[in-house]
Amino acid sequence: MPDTIDFETLFNHSPNPYMVVDRELRYVAANEAYLRVTASRAEDILGRSIFEAFPHDPNDPNNSSARQLRESFDRVLKGRVPDILALIPYRVPRQTDRGVVAEDRYWSATHTPLLDDRGEVAFILQHTVDVTELQRLKQAMRAAEVARDVALPSEQVEAGVLQRARLVQEANRNLDAERRHLRRLFEQAPGFVAFLRGRDHVFELVNPSYYQLVGHREILGKPVRDALPEVVGQGFLELLDRVFTTGEPFVGRGQRLLVQREPGSTLTEAYVDFVYQPIIEPDGTISGIFAQGNDVTVQKHAQDELRRYREHLEELVRERTRALEESEAERRQTEAALRQAQKMEAVGKLTGGVAHDFNNLLQVIGGNLQLLQRDVAGSEQAQRRLQTAVGAVERGARLASQLLAFARRQPLEPLALNIGRLVRGMDDLLRRALGEDIELETVIAGGLWNTFADPNQLENVILNLAINARDAMEGEGKLTIEAGNAMLDDHYAQLHSDVTAGQYVMLAISDTGCGMSPEIMERVFEPFFTTKPEGRGTGLGLSMVYGFVKQTGGHIKIYSEVGHGTTIKIYLPRSFQAEMQRTEVASGPVEGGTETILVVEDDAGVRATVVELLTELGYRVLKATDGQSALAVIQSGLPVDLLFTDVVMPGPVRSPELARQAKALLPDLEVLFTSGYTENAIVHGGRLDPGVNLLSKPYRREDLARKLRQLLRNRQQRMAARAAPAAPEYASPGRAPELASEELRILLVEDDEAIRSSVCELLMEVLGHRVLAVPSAEEAREVLASDGIDVLFTDVSLPGMSGVELAREAVRQRPGLRVIIASGHGGAVGDTVPGAVLLPKPYELSQLESVLERMAHSLAGRPSGG
Repeated sequence: MPDTIDFETLFNHSPNPYMVVDRELRYVAANEAYLRVTASRAEDILGRSIFEAFPHDPNDPNNSSARQLRESFDRVLKGRVPDILALIPYRVPRQTDRGVVAEDRYWSATHTPLLDDRGEVAFILQHTVDVTELQRLKQAMRAAEVARDVALPSEQVEAGVLQRARLVQEANRNLDAERRHLRRLFEQAPGFVAFLRGRDHVFELVNPSYYQLVGHREILGKPVRDALPEVVGQGFLELLDRVFTTGEPFVGRGQRLLVQREPGSTLTEAYVDFVYQPIIEPDGTISGIFAQGNDVTVQKHAQDELRRYREHLEELVRERTRALEESEAERRQTEAALRQAQKMEAVGKLTGGVAHDFNNLLQVIGGNLQLLQRDVAGSEQAQRRLQTAVGAVERGARLASQLLAFARRQPLEPLALNIGRLVRGMDDLLRRALGEDIELETVIAGGLWNTFADPNQLENVILNLAINARDAMEGEGKLTIEAGNAMLDDHYAQLHSDVTAGQYVMLAISDTGCGMSPEIMERVFEPFFTTKPEGRGTGLGLSMVYGFVKQTGGHIKIYSEVGHGTTIKIYLPRSFQAEMQRTEVASGPVEGGTETILVVEDDAGVRATVVELLTELGYRVLKATDGQSALAVIQSGLPVDLLFTDVVMPGPVRSPELARQAKALLPDLEVLFTSGYTENAIVHGGRLDPGVNLLSKPYRREDLARKLRQLLRNRQQRMAARAAPAAPEYASPGRAPELASEELRILLVEDDEAIRSSVCELLMEVLGHRVLAVPSAEEAREVLASDGIDVLFTDVSLPGMSGVELAREAVRQRPGLRVIIASGHGGAVGDTVPGAVLLPKPYELSQLESVLERMAHSLAGRPSGG
């Protein structure tokens, strides 16, 4: 037997006519009794309007019956409460011996609203009772009363009354049969059923299954609280009160019930699935609650037993299952990553090849334009035209750089930095780019972590997003830049396959612009996709941002809604390194030299241009077309001071191998790479390999000259440092000879060229000491291998090994070495180095002089006078 009542069967088999219409009064359902009394077929009326299926009586010019019916429906739709038509005449088809004929019938109709989840009327249930015979009986009775006045035969009146009485009696018998049928269904229902009347939930109807659940006791006519006192406090009474008060049904699944089935016995545990359905009267009031459900205790115990039996087996296979799941997840993730990597690899190769050739062309054009500027120095018009052409070359270079950024092939030079300070340092630049009508607000969280990123590229990202926001706001609105710490957990990482769970620094840029539709957001990172008018955007801005973030190991997310602005959140991995100072771009006048430079370039146009640029700067230039011929020049014994080679070279000897073999033959050789596309030769993990110097194409004459002088000066200092044990070559002090007894030999380690030059000048010219200055800890270690150093003066933050690590190593190897550690972070970093003196930046000359005097006295074995 089924567990629940089949209400559809009840609906169809009910002897009373029922039908359902929707809000447009179209038939949705009609039971067999309705179809029978209207002589209709379901397929003829379903989906049609009731007034179309049953037009009004053509003999009734006022259309009163149809109007009454429509008005009743309107009241239900507007008031959302049942409506009753006690009596309505309506002509319907009727099946007779003569076939289907239209006949006037009298009806009593009840229209009940069926509400949706929002409380609106979704359908209307019509229950009709054919009262034609009763109405005719009344008419006959009235006619009988009149007949007394007109002397109708009493036999005729009596016959009419008896006929109507028999019809009414037959109708009553049908109703009684229907009630008995429903009662049998109620009694034989496999689930428990009860009807609770009123606010006190008094038992009015209960079927045998309900008694089996709660025990056979007198509960009819009693409130639940009195009939089943043990359920008080189990939550059921509260649920009944809520259903009665709100009129909303409640469905419970697997609810635990403690019930006393025998007087004086202990409570028995049962589990039930049930429904509390409020009974709503025609006037909208709630008269009671219909409770129906099933005792699922046996199923629950069986499930518990089965679960206990499964636990042992699950314990045995759990590890294997987990391993399989992890393997499958890793496989899916690897496949997805592989597909993405293959896609990006294909785009990267295409982009890289285009960028390489494009940058070579730009280098030839740009180099010759710069050379030509010197030839037309006297012509203002020619200079202006050349400057326009140079500007076009620079724009082309930026375009190629954006292509490489999208393909994640740009060489990054990351360092540990604080995004908050970087954003604040861009304040003036951003305000100039945004204009006066856009309000700029920056919100930097306290205790902001450091991240590891290329500061120059990150500034480009922020500026790019700010300009995009300005365009979206059409020059007027508010731009908010926020920076804070963020934790992306495992759940977030599962939803975003490109994210590794962990700690991040979040940078959010929000605008009050026009926003983006979901369709645009799906394509916003595609290269060359733009919504800007032609000529106002390349479509590479956000592609560059995306590529940079991914290459840095981060994550980017866009939140936008049309008309409500856009927020772009960038998550960069947290760095536990101390913040590092950015290397300032070299400036000042362009200098040449007389050293020998070997140029290795396979492109004839590029090679000719760079040779002419270097020759004009005064250098002696040797040429080679590939790595193999360049290696032959090195092996010939010709003196070479610097190797200037393209990264992407034909032939068996690649550029990194050329540089390695060349430095093996000439240890003092400096190497400078150049390329418009680095491939993976000197860039790994998106970052330049340590110790590699790169000048990206196309480069300006000034950039080339300054880079060459920087590397050649480093070479001179390194060679001087190696010669220190025999005859240390310190910079000549300018102090008076009488102070020579306190003269110290100082090794200055500072990566910032401007700071290094100024401190070197102070130590030599003002304080009269001998100074050897190097930019890194690695070069300082070579100098410290000699005995010619009295004082190590190092900055904390250096490109490779930190100053503290360098000092700690130096003191271990030479216990008598004096150490000064300069720091812009304050603190007590010197405490970790025995005997070291911490000199916080910025320090005054008197502080530095006092420290050095004490060190000079201690080295001379005299008491300190400072």
